Amino acid sequence: MTHVKIEAPRMGEPWLLTPGPLSTSFAVKEAMLRDWGSWDTDFRAMTAEVRARLVAMLGPGGASYECVPMQGSGSYCVESMLGTLIPRDGKALVLANGAYGLRAARSLAVMGRAFRVLDKGDYLPPRGAEVAAILDADPAVTHVVAIHCETSSGILNPLAEIAEATAAAGRRLLIDSMSAFGAVPVPPSEIAFDALVSSSNKCIEGVPGFGFMLCRREVLEAAAGNAHSLSLDAHAQWAEMEGSGQWRYTPPTHVVAAFLQALREHEAEGGVAARGARYAANRDRLVRGMRELGFETLLADAWLSPIIATFFCPADPAFAFPDFYDRLKARGFVLYPGKLTVVESFRIGTIGRLDGSVIDAVLSAIGETLADMGVVSAAPPQSALDERARFLEEVKA
Repeated sequence: MTHVKIEAPRMGEPWLLTPGPLSTSFAVKEAMLRDWGSWDTDFRAMTAEVRARLVAMLGPGGASYECVPMQGSGSYCVESMLGTLIPRDGKALVLANGAYGLRAARSLAVMGRAFRVLDKGDYLPPRGAEVAAILDADPAVTHVVAIHCETSSGILNPLAEIAEATAAAGRRLLIDSMSAFGAVPVPPSEIAFDALVSSSNKCIEGVPGFGFMLCRREVLEAAAGNAHSLSLDAHAQWAEMEGSGQWRYTPPTHVVAAFLQALREHEAEGGVAARGARYAANRDRLVRGMRELGFETLLADAWLSPIIATFFCPADPAFAFPDFYDRLKARGFVLYPGKLTVVESFRIGTIGRLDGSVIDAVLSAIGETLADMGVVSAAPPQSALDERARFLEEVKA
């Protein structure tokens, strides 16, 4: 494990306190300064190294998995996984507690796959007992779709108990680990799953342009002909890479080069455990500092992820998020708007090339910004707290 060197942004470049794209190292940026031929042997070797490193990142039990890179954003890869691995006569149980679970359900609707949704709202995770009860009552369900970290709110969902309930019912688990893989372990020896997807611009700290699926080999082999899409057929992509070492269609060559550099930096830092520890330290420092400023987190501490934290917008009439955002950007920090269904909120990411010194700097900038805006209190509106309490009471009932 090595200490991560955090370079100050270059002239005019802000810190991205977002869940991807995020702030990257100079070396990752510099890796994109060379052109690569997509069919060239050197680039094929790069693709092979990326695939091998990602499988190795799974840890114990990962040897039976294959890596399938796929062009496009994270949502492309989620749709590729769902359309390739869920048979046309299958049915999915989608576990939703934010925008990304609901997006998975919408993808299934568009591709004509049967599904049902367990929607937990913005504040709570799906629990293993709930999954078990639904699977017991609905034998038609073949697959469970879980979001590892729901970045709408920042919830880190209890993947282990969801996987246990799914396996006990004899069903198959598909994981959207877009914002968690690389910092939160998903060892197949402990968590039974058929496949997960993630993206180049998340916890491995590359840049946007492709994602990847890690899938059990036997499951991938059996998926031929399932896909609803030519370009998003993960089985066909895997078969081509196994045969020729090439991507089926034009790959994002510069992004792959940057990602390979990011993978090497990830390993040098100490792998998943070290990356996750840095992010968790960032989160703890951020949440503590924001509470000292008077802000309140949307979530209880038990469900806070090390990826991104959501805060209620202040009730103070002097506070307006667009103005707050612009003033912080002028100070060199880019935040993330809220993405919730009920309350006004905003999010601050703790991943990327950040450490405690950056977190301290953003806390200082937020304090100065509130003063400049004339915001006396950062406390949330009582209506937002009442709405949360009402929802939690309904869940208990």
